[in-house]
Amino acid sequence: MKEITFINRNKKRWERFESQLQNASVMTPDELADQFIQLTDDLAFARTYYPKTRTLSYLNSLSQKTHQEIYRNKREKGSRIPKFIAVELPLILNSARPYFLLSLLIFMAAWALGAVSAYVDDDFLRVIAGDQYVNMTLDNIEKGDPMAVYSTMEEMPMFLGITFNNVFVSFYVYIMGLLTPLGTIFQIFRNGIMVGAFQAFFYHKNLLGVSTFAIMIHGTLELSAIVLAGGAGIIMGKYLLFPGTYPRKDSFVYGVKKSIKIMIGLVPVFIIAGFLEGFVTRFYNSMETWVNISIIALSLTFIVWYFFLYPVTVYKRYIQQIAKND
Repeated sequence: MKEITFINRNKKRWERFESQLQNASVMTPDELADQFIQLTDDLAFARTYYPKTRTLSYLNSLSQKTHQEIYRNKREKGSRIPKFIAVELPLILNSARPYFLLSLLIFMAAWALGAVSAYVDDDFLRVIAGDQYVNMTLDNIEKGDPMAVYSTMEEMPMFLGITFNNVFVSFYVYIMGLLTPLGTIFQIFRNGIMVGAFQAFFYHKNLLGVSTFAIMIHGTLELSAIVLAGGAGIIMGKYLLFPGTYPRKDSFVYGVKKSIKIMIGLVPVFIIAGFLEGFVTRFYNSMETWVNISIIALSLTFIVWYFFLYPVTVYKRYIQQIAKND
């Protein structure tokens, strides 16, 4: 579609909405949200086919004004939760995929570096994890239960403590985006180093399979969510460092509002991961192998589907809807 055709088909709707935005108090929250979704679709289309044009700058500006109006003194309603999960968050996740993939690449590179470092230097793990944890793990290995750390507490206290810790760690990774993307990247790298070093340690003890099965019961969700939180932090830092056509302050505010929704969407993932670690992982040694594999496979399938595949479907559906309406 030529740019002039795109403008002519949508100009009246944009102008009408811009006029309504001058007196947004007469619009219901749902009307405003629906208009915003259409507008973000137009913006995404313009970014793809008409980059570096006045049309893109105009839609950028109008989207920013709409976004600020939606979240100015607006209380979230319970009725919006299904729409948030089914539409609003997936649209954000679709645009965030490159940042998630960058975060994953950094994490995996750090994982490999940590594994190699611990493999060639037995003291490397002690440097990053401390003597106490390493010695405790060695004692557990001697007792024949290398993953005994997951059964040292009662289920409920462990579930609550682990969940709080996971949420804290992920939000810390995210908040470091305030130091530009480099802050979050450093934290992703640090976490990857630690995981890789632990896996190399268990490999040295001929326990890599045991540790992987035990850790990934909950770690599939937990580590995936940390990587996704890293992507959210990179997004926030990116909007701070590269404001584009927005004033830096407005760009940063937009980046925070966009990325914090990703973090909100990750909280249930951490709760489920905490539940698995508190109530299920402790039975890693007595569980049937197929049960263990099924938990890991279901967890991975959910992450890939909801955070990568489903958002593409939602985005395409809205693009098709706009084209049909036009």
